[in-house]
Amino acid sequence: MSDLFETAGVGRAAPRPLAERLRPAALGDVTGQDHLLGQQGPIGRMVAAGRLSSMILWGPPGSGKTTVARLLAEHTGLHFAQLSAVFSGVADLRKVFEAARARRGDGLGTVLFVDEIHRFNRAQQDAFLPYVEDGTVVLIGATTENPSFELNPPLLSRAQVLVFQRLSDDALDTLLARAEAAESRTLPLDADARTALRAMADGDGRTLLNMAEELFAMPAGAALDAAGLAAVVQKRAPVYDKSRDGHYNLISALHKSVRGSDPDAALYWLARMLVGGEDPLYIARRVVRMAVEDIGLADPGSLTQALAARDAYDFLGSPEGELAIAQAVVYLATAPKSNAVYAAFNQAWARARETGSLMPPMHALNAPTGLMKAQGYGREYQYDHDAPGAFAGADFFPPQMDRESYYTPAGRGFEAEIARRIAEWRKVRDGGGGKR
Repeated sequence: MSDLFETAGVGRAAPRPLAERLRPAALGDVTGQDHLLGQQGPIGRMVAAGRLSSMILWGPPGSGKTTVARLLAEHTGLHFAQLSAVFSGVADLRKVFEAARARRGDGLGTVLFVDEIHRFNRAQQDAFLPYVEDGTVVLIGATTENPSFELNPPLLSRAQVLVFQRLSDDALDTLLARAEAAESRTLPLDADARTALRAMADGDGRTLLNMAEELFAMPAGAALDAAGLAAVVQKRAPVYDKSRDGHYNLISALHKSVRGSDPDAALYWLARMLVGGEDPLYIARRVVRMAVEDIGLADPGSLTQALAARDAYDFLGSPEGELAIAQAVVYLATAPKSNAVYAAFNQAWARARETGSLMPPMHALNAPTGLMKAQGYGREYQYDHDAPGAFAGADFFPPQMDRESYYTPAGRGFEAEIARRIAEWRKVRDGGGGKR
């Protein structure tokens, strides 16, 4: 592999960040990705077999994607070429491919590592296809975004997607121990502050080592507690992109927590989205959807609560208005659940598409003119308010259709009362009280 320091224009004796000095020199030194690098992991099996295929490394920042790509090239003896999709275009790709083709003619393969590969547009991604297909390059792409959404299907079909995990507390502890060994001293932290430091890194190894480097640069003194640590180093911002994967993952977690009647988890995911900078009105709209999809008529007040929360936020703004959304989330999470209306409407929608333009029964039609009366419009209509219990039992489906049942109340909350009413009305209909 080419000398990375020379490639970067940096001499080995030049000062380098702690995270760079501690970059693993062997795959076995990479922490937190044993599911990929272990003997039974996909990368571990490739290394054992002495082969390397194209892959997309998908995971959060600071999880080791770039390090693993470099080490794979070194382990397999291939030339390592690196591009960033942020700074590169088609001309840069063409140069890399031409150089790789020349090396191939000399019997040397090339690993092409592309950081932030999702930043390439569709046409640029298509440029990889013939060179990956014929083996001119082994492509290793790194991305923090969901490849299913961001990468072309043809490119995905030629590469294996490997998911990197955010670093666990144990993995972060390992990195801190290495940092302390490299500096020949312990971090100036008490036990609680050390725990807080890991939490502040939020699973990002690079961020953890950068914060540790700040602490090592402090003058010698007493160990910091958690409050002192917070005053010295900057907490890592949570990984959240309002227009990409994090956005959809968290709103899904919030919705499913409400559906699963878990108010505590629902509040946590609500807070995570707000801390990440999500638009509260977007969340309020989704809460309205939850009210009609997952609670429905089991508690009709749920929709009122959701709409009131939206209006309250509109009226109060931030930060006071978020409390109204939180109240609605707790109300919905603790309400009886029913998707009966949601399921019934989907069935009715499907039948409406299948049955076309069937006319309603004549008794359901108004007859504002004499001609329409002569045609039978409104004939034999039974005015329900004149019937016992205000229910005449008429059938309102098209004459060409048999009666169908879509709405089945869940029997929870207010829908238990609705189920009782429907059962009584069914008896009247089944007894022949209704007419076509």
